Amino acid sequence: MDPVIVVGAGPVGLTLSLALATQGVPSVVLDEGSGSQEPRPARTAVLREDTADLVGRLGCRELDRVGLRWAGWRSMRRKQLVRRVPLSGGSPGEEAAPLPAPLHVPQHELSAALRAAADKEPLIRLVPMSRIDTLEQDRDGITVHTREPDSTWWRGSYLVGCDGARSTVRKLLDIRFPGRTAVERHAVAALRTELPWPDEAVLHRQPPWRNAGAEVSARPLPGGVWRLDWLLPADADLVTPEALITRVRDTLAGWCGETPAYELLDTGVHTLHHRLARRWRKRRAFLAGDAAHLLGALGTQGLDEGVRDAENLAWKLAHAWHHGPAEQLLDSYQAERRAAVAARLRAADQSLPILRGGGGLRTLVPGAARGHDTLVADGHLGRGALGAPPSYSHSPLAPPHSEAHAAVGTPPGAPVTDVTVTVPDGTTARLRERLGRGNVLVVLVAPGTGVWDRRHWRTAGVMPRLTDAVGALPGATELLVTESYPGASAHTVLLIRPDGHLVAAFGGVRPRELLTAARTALGHAHRDEREAEDTEPDSPGPEDGETGPGSGEGDGRAEAGARRVQRPRTRIHADGTAGRP
Repeated sequence: MDPVIVVGAGPVGLTLSLALATQGVPSVVLDEGSGSQEPRPARTAVLREDTADLVGRLGCRELDRVGLRWAGWRSMRRKQLVRRVPLSGGSPGEEAAPLPAPLHVPQHELSAALRAAADKEPLIRLVPMSRIDTLEQDRDGITVHTREPDSTWWRGSYLVGCDGARSTVRKLLDIRFPGRTAVERHAVAALRTELPWPDEAVLHRQPPWRNAGAEVSARPLPGGVWRLDWLLPADADLVTPEALITRVRDTLAGWCGETPAYELLDTGVHTLHHRLARRWRKRRAFLAGDAAHLLGALGTQGLDEGVRDAENLAWKLAHAWHHGPAEQLLDSYQAERRAAVAARLRAADQSLPILRGGGGLRTLVPGAARGHDTLVADGHLGRGALGAPPSYSHSPLAPPHSEAHAAVGTPPGAPVTDVTVTVPDGTTARLRERLGRGNVLVVLVAPGTGVWDRRHWRTAGVMPRLTDAVGALPGATELLVTESYPGASAHTVLLIRPDGHLVAAFGGVRPRELLTAARTALGHAHRDEREAEDTEPDSPGPEDGETGPGSGEGDGRAEAGARRVQRPRTRIHADGTAGRP
């Protein structure tokens, strides 16, 4: 089968190609640029614990050297400290921190680390200076044309547009991208200095000094570098260099008592938009990252969501690539990820009038300021509707409830807890280390596992029966054992997707129910019906429909934008071979 074509070599496109390679799927990455990126310290990304861990597993083990995990979070209002939240990975001797620290990293460093990992991967082919101008689909694959440096046709099994907010792929597919423009504007500066809160992020609302505006934040980076953001009024004039320098000096003086020595490294003005593509899949073409969504207000992280897109799509494409088309599985990418991002955007849009409106009776309600602080911190800290990892409880891959299901600390559809597990060779590992390999995981909760003779652990207790049940499951599977799992009793069996979301938990070994849940999670539950529908060669098929709200674009109009007249020509396939159509 032809490789997957990934359009765009930013962090999302590179993450997707690396995730596919980990699961044995080759890809060709068409990069519109030259492959180099100008260092911009003022342009940074915040990765949650799970997405930072994913990027690390894909070969970027040095991110903690070029990025920084915050020791804590400070919320201030006027002259008062409203709340300090310690984060895991902070200073020794700190109180227990229930929240994991996010990783704050310059985006050019993240891109460089991902590109270096991709350069070492034989299943990934990076092609710079390749801008696509034509996209064609047929029953067996997808073809695109690039015009630079030479006119070239590329053939792939699937295509994913990770080519940013002005996505060419999205335009060729004629997919609408509605939303709101200029939701927020921020003046940004990256500088090296000393602030009173080493390694702690700060959000200061209504600071008491002049030229501060309504809100200013400071987020640390390695080497004593800080990124400062000032929220600009909606009707603000252009920010001149002189005005930005004044903001820097006044803000540093307001925090430190006087303006300390500082080195200004980079500046900019960031305008944040909220947009959501109407469709994320069209037959064999998909959208991911900024090509599919734009967000960023109130601490929501667009790049972090893009990495989640890549993780979600990679295992589904890998399964289809290795085991044949599974339309319900591929459809679930849009159903899950579009719904998750839509919920995030909806939460931000509902919160903005409360947090930015100002005035009114809410300023007189006791505790209102503290409640507002909690809300605005959620997006930055990865909690609540603005920041918590998504749960896919209403996914088409979720099995129907059964009496055999057991309740554990993780709801079905949510990411599992990273516990210690015993792997098939008898060694121990973290559960998260077994993710992203294309395997469905089955985990048995068995207290006392630590005292087992690990050479014979597969023959102990209920393991033989569970081993037989796992062997009957579709696709690639891996059987693991853990001593304990939050909320789970002994002999609970967890079924986990390749991306780490819980499918279901069972009270004991239930082979029949386990098989039903696994088939549903892999999109096999209605495969026979889908295969019958696929016998029509030119019918739109279920992949042309949209799951959830926002459908209604005419298929004829969309098709006209994506297809051109066929003619005999030599095509260059994604694996570099030539052939006639």
